[in-house]
Amino acid sequence: MKCLPASKLPLAHGTVLHDWHAEILAIRAFNRFLIQECADLAAAGLRSSTFVRRREGTEITNAEFQPFAIKEDVKIHMYCSEAPCGDASMELVMDAQEDATPWPVPPPAAAPSQEVNGGDGTSDMSLLSLRGRSHFSLLGHIRLKPSRPDAPPTRSKSCTDKLALAQTTSLLSSLTSLLLTPRTAYLSTLILPASQHVLAATTRAFSASGRMSGVVSEISSRWESQGSGYSFQPLKVETVDREFAHSRRNLSSSKPPIASNLSAVYTPHFQETIIGGVLQGRKQFDPRGASRLCRKSLWRAVADVAALLAVPVLVKATMGVRYQDVKAGELLSGRRCVEEDMKGKDGSLRGWRRNEGDDDFRLD
Repeated sequence: MKCLPASKLPLAHGTVLHDWHAEILAIRAFNRFLIQECADLAAAGLRSSTFVRRREGTEITNAEFQPFAIKEDVKIHMYCSEAPCGDASMELVMDAQEDATPWPVPPPAAAPSQEVNGGDGTSDMSLLSLRGRSHFSLLGHIRLKPSRPDAPPTRSKSCTDKLALAQTTSLLSSLTSLLLTPRTAYLSTLILPASQHVLAATTRAFSASGRMSGVVSEISSRWESQGSGYSFQPLKVETVDREFAHSRRNLSSSKPPIASNLSAVYTPHFQETIIGGVLQGRKQFDPRGASRLCRKSLWRAVADVAALLAVPVLVKATMGVRYQDVKAGELLSGRRCVEEDMKGKDGSLRGWRRNEGDDDFRLD
């Protein structure tokens, strides 16, 4: 199912990816690319590269402390050959059914635990995290990654939900945002094949007239007044008529296509092949199989850049005893505020439960 079961999270120790759907790998690879750009600038003492620049001393404040920024003239676009899993693809899921009659929805209080993240028996259906493609008639909800019905449950959120959240937190991960300001790190455009785009679905999933309507001007203005670089920056959805050469719609074989369990990652700085959340050829929980995109590798890379810069506040922020200590650091309070507003009971992404169990590891 291309994501780690919840029961396996405590075994990961930061070296196994939780989610290796294509969109998530692309975002993690983008973060790793940005960290390497910062490392190269710091090592060479340069002011800028093609995409990243050092910020001037007059730009740096207590709230927006990051030494680097993506250049203002750089726009970030993402192409997906399929609609992102989750709410943005539910109409396509319905259309693909032989019988598109919506499945019966159980009473909220009686919803089985495997259908919700945590199985808390809440009476508010809007607070449930639906599993995969189950109950596809329920729209506008947080969904967990789809998988076979007999697969062990995962807590990884759908690609739609993660992209929706990125409209407020930016594409930067928590640790990458210690180095680069989020102000210029938002996704500008999501590009889909026309065959994979349902306007009602993407409007509902991503826009201020859909479920993101909760990000009212008062909330967004409060984020901006904190001066940390966070705001609500809605992405645009564009379509193209041309299909990806290897999409299931371009296959001429009479046999149904089978999804590959291999993932190829490319950046100008490195390439990797991943299977089961680790490097191909390694056992899943072997530390030697750690991808450059995993939590521990990203933490190490950010800590190395902080050491090169020799900025005391950054060195201190990256040298927490455990990963969870770094995530809970004071410098990331602005990001946590945004996430709490989005995922709370009254937030646009209510129903989002934390993917806990793999944050107690150390760098050594």
